[in-house]
Amino acid sequence: MDTTVVNTGTEGKTWGGGNEPLKASYGKMMMWFFIVSDALTFSGFLAAYGFSRFKFIGSWPIADEVFTHVPFFHGNYPMIYVAFMTFVLIMSSVTMVLAVDAGHHMNKAKVTFYMFLTIIGGLIFVGSQAWEWSTFIKGDYGAVQTKGGNILQFVDTDGKRVALRDFVVAEEKDRTAHESKNGLWFVSEGTLPTYTVDEVVAGLVANENILVRTQEINEHGEKTVLDRGASLQQLKVNGKVVVEGANLHVNEYGSPLFADFFFFITGFHGFHVFSGVVINIIIFFNVILGTYERRKSYEMVEKVGLYWHFVDLVWVFVFTFFYLV
Repeated sequence: MDTTVVNTGTEGKTWGGGNEPLKASYGKMMMWFFIVSDALTFSGFLAAYGFSRFKFIGSWPIADEVFTHVPFFHGNYPMIYVAFMTFVLIMSSVTMVLAVDAGHHMNKAKVTFYMFLTIIGGLIFVGSQAWEWSTFIKGDYGAVQTKGGNILQFVDTDGKRVALRDFVVAEEKDRTAHESKNGLWFVSEGTLPTYTVDEVVAGLVANENILVRTQEINEHGEKTVLDRGASLQQLKVNGKVVVEGANLHVNEYGSPLFADFFFFITGFHGFHVFSGVVINIIIFFNVILGTYERRKSYEMVEKVGLYWHFVDLVWVFVFTFFYLV
């Protein structure tokens, strides 16, 4: 039997289907594969957040009350700094587009300039996110966690938040007065709260204009404020521990689950941005050294640009889920 061999003209080339499948180089295809897989990962995280959010929709923290800080300014500025961070990251994506376009025209000077601006934008965003984390961890007002795990906050008769330091007086405690020469019985314990529940109760009793606000959201979309009698009763009967700031165990702003998702998802995205900044710096120095000029191709800039646009797009979804919805 005769065997006929047909030559397609693609033998020996990448995948046997040409060296540019879908008219894209191997490197760009691999970057797209990574982006798709990473997008599925972020989609899973955000879907989990969405399900948890709507399961506890009646007690979820209100973003306008959580993200109110601006560096070097004291006051209540809801979402202002987060909006600034988002603007900076989006503009860095614009400068990356300009760098890629300059690479297509083999304009080394413009590629260098726009890559530099992109790196600066990424550094500002990462630094801002680190600052936001620190303020979120530190907290601002303080609260009391109940035996059931709910959060009790404090407001004045006008409904404005009141910090524990404004009406609670801390008494001298044995642990703070203890000296190392008398033993180190407390070294295995975590940091104690500034105040005890008893001190908060005493402060509430002494200030008749202070009320307790629960984490439950009423029909008006606001946290429920208890009257004076119910405030004292709730704090005395259910108060368990004073909470200051947020971590993976407690959260003065409301459900601890919110803090868990916040740290995990924004931290995961922040790691992506930081990685992108490092890669951009490497590419930036290669541009300066003329590496891509000698190759007569700035495709590496285009590939890292795809990654950078991806992390920017992911932030749009993270911003929407955490701060807007």
